[in-house]
Amino acid sequence: MNPANLTRDETHARSAMLSVTSYRVSVDLTGGDGFGRALAEPDETFVSTSIVNFSTSGGDTWIDLIADSVVSAELDGTRLDASTFTGVRLPFSAEAGEHELRINALCRYSHTGEGLHRFVDPADQRVYLYTQFETADARRMYACFEQPDLKASFQLSVIAPSAWTVVSNSPTPPATATDAPAFQRWDFEATAPISTYITALIAGEYFVNQGTITSTKGELGANIVCRQSVAQYLDADRIRTTTQRGFEVYEEAFGRPYPFAKYDQLFVPEYNAGAMENAGAVTIRDEYLYRSKVTSADYEQRDNTILHELAHMWFGDLVTMRWWDDLWLNESFAEWCSHFAQKRIVDRFGGIDPWVSFANAREGWAYVQDQMPTTHPIAADMVDLETVDQSFDGITYAKGASVLKQLVAYVGEQNFLAGVREYLTEHAYANAEFSDLLGALQKASGKDLDGFAEQWLKTSGVNTLRAQVEVDDSGAFTRFDIIQTAPVEHPTLRTHHIGVGCYELRDGQLVRTTSLELDVSGERTSVDALVGQPRPALVLLNDQDLSYAKVRLDKQSLDAAIEHITELADPLARAVVWTCVWDMNRDAELTTDEYISTVTRGIGSETDMTAVRTQLRNALGASKAYTPPAHREEANRALVAGIAAELEKAEAGSQHQLAFTDALIGSVDSPEGITLIRGWLSNEEVPVGLEIDQDRRWAILSSLARMGAVDDDAIAAEEQLDKTISGSERAAGARAALNNAEEKARAWALATEDPKVPNATHLRICAAFVQYGQEELLAPYVDRYLQVCELISAQQGIWATQGHAASQAVLTYLWPSPLADRAFIERVDKWVESSELSESVRHVITERRDASLRAIAAQEFAASQLG
Repeated sequence: MNPANLTRDETHARSAMLSVTSYRVSVDLTGGDGFGRALAEPDETFVSTSIVNFSTSGGDTWIDLIADSVVSAELDGTRLDASTFTGVRLPFSAEAGEHELRINALCRYSHTGEGLHRFVDPADQRVYLYTQFETADARRMYACFEQPDLKASFQLSVIAPSAWTVVSNSPTPPATATDAPAFQRWDFEATAPISTYITALIAGEYFVNQGTITSTKGELGANIVCRQSVAQYLDADRIRTTTQRGFEVYEEAFGRPYPFAKYDQLFVPEYNAGAMENAGAVTIRDEYLYRSKVTSADYEQRDNTILHELAHMWFGDLVTMRWWDDLWLNESFAEWCSHFAQKRIVDRFGGIDPWVSFANAREGWAYVQDQMPTTHPIAADMVDLETVDQSFDGITYAKGASVLKQLVAYVGEQNFLAGVREYLTEHAYANAEFSDLLGALQKASGKDLDGFAEQWLKTSGVNTLRAQVEVDDSGAFTRFDIIQTAPVEHPTLRTHHIGVGCYELRDGQLVRTTSLELDVSGERTSVDALVGQPRPALVLLNDQDLSYAKVRLDKQSLDAAIEHITELADPLARAVVWTCVWDMNRDAELTTDEYISTVTRGIGSETDMTAVRTQLRNALGASKAYTPPAHREEANRALVAGIAAELEKAEAGSQHQLAFTDALIGSVDSPEGITLIRGWLSNEEVPVGLEIDQDRRWAILSSLARMGAVDDDAIAAEEQLDKTISGSERAAGARAALNNAEEKARAWALATEDPKVPNATHLRICAAFVQYGQEELLAPYVDRYLQVCELISAQQGIWATQGHAASQAVLTYLWPSPLADRAFIERVDKWVESSELSESVRHVITERRDASLRAIAAQEFAASQLG
């Protein structure tokens, strides 16, 4: 087992014997050791001192710390043997009673996004630090009892350069002088009891947009912070408006004021996650500060992220899971909440229904994840941290949110919120489990929810609902049954509350004429209300997306939905159809040609930009992975022609124009396409109203690199024009995509052998390395991929110290998809069987293998239809 791993059993035993009162943590960011001497690596290491007050029933235990060394350690003033430090734990023994533990350690800055991350901006050489501690990386900055159920008050002191901005969970205090004029000290007030993983430190030469939020308890500081070099892209008013509206929704819905003293949002570079709910100091990836023109879908996604993290202040930070078994509840609740809040905001101020976007993207993520061999119950069994790391997925977030949406409908929104209020009140500043919330919801609603929890939360897999119909000579239904099936591996048949919508063509629109709501349970449910009724053009199962289920329509309804997708008036109904046809393509029930034809026919009139982006991305992926190799060129031509036609029709300067432009850049794969998009770099034949801004220039260069139409000189020249971290990252990705053996070798070395590559740059390299159309170049890397998997599994070489994000990028993106035929799968199976792989490596290999088998099945199905 990885020595840094923590198990549920051992942490439960520790929390049974001790409780923590407070942490006083001092962090010295001056490059010195605190005694006037410079550190050997002042830009790579720092000194941290933890004073921990706790009580115990007595016995042997340990404190967590990942550091280069323990300089000194004392328990109640008595020196401990620092040589017992294992690199991840300092063991000690204490008698029953109250104690004070003091640990001084030499810690290391992170360049992989875990712990205290250090970044030097290439745009101006300014230094920026920020923390990312979930799930268990606070121990990389200070010694602590690293588990969520040992909450404590946290008081931070920081010594840093005088010109820096320093932010933590409490309001930033005035800085005080130190003996060295170049440095100052910030002594933050102690927090309310919080878990270690939501403590935070952000420090550096940040730009600060100062402002406030109005809470029910008064005006609160609410600064918005970013790097100096991206301050010009900080739309602070828009961000703060979303935040203010979120405060209003949540304080009313949860029945209690925001629980902390201020609410800063800090946009930071090289971030592994979308954002993190540090109490009062939320960190967000700074790609959300758009430097190029984007669509409403991008702003909607950012708003969703802002509201998701804000929801965590109550659900996650105020009341925290006892252990990571309830990670799903933490994330699913915030996911549901963000859409709930967006809907409240849209109802008041206008905008796009967020549940449509949820159905078009997030729910689709859940369906994909839930059909993998690695699927798991929403309420998963998190035996240790390694298991937790594999569970930040579409089930934990999107499937959980979809099921919570059903639970809200089942108990009623007001009853649901009443139960949440009771739960928050009873467990404020403490820890709780799902059973606590379930009990509160049962009390508020008067309904027994144990059966619901058993069906939906403790089982895996997604059901398929299929229409089976018969009609008489007059065209009236003589039978309409809904058949429910489940995968063999996960045979649970659930109770689904669904809508059944009947649609007819009227005045050029496919409109709903009849809507039924009913419960589907067991293998067959008869819809007697439709018997005797004339068959409409379309009968849509799961109309209004009320349940979490795959849908299959009867043939006439499917044909009508595909043929008249542009006339289907209801955007949520379209979302159900889009999901259905994409899932059929993935399941080898609809050819890629049919799917691409549906997308290119219908996407131009689609009003939900999330659907536009999602379906265009899916179509590109299908044209490669789900198409027989001999037919890919033809499929690509059809896709490109369809996108080009829509681009030509799109309104100048519109969101659709942007979306079709980006899709065309990513899809072209011909000499004519090369000529077109290369010309755009010189502003030749650019569509009216379209600006080829910096990010689109990089997209064009990456696409040209994939096709072998540019070399490294062109990439280097662009990099000189874009001297930012974004430019550096995009250049690295473009180089990795080059159709050139020498550049492939260089990119592979950076991805798998160089520990100094920054995490965001590393991700770009990995994501761009494997390209369809480069099969000959990629062939030598098949063996090398399996070899690096073994190194990661054994934690050998650079993988002894590389973080989880880097290893996941290699395992996921360097899988040789274009070469993964049945012979390759057979070879991988034998390799897996004969290898001793870690659970995390085996998990990703299993998922990649499944994705390739799905692609192979889709290719074979398409080939059979082509004759």
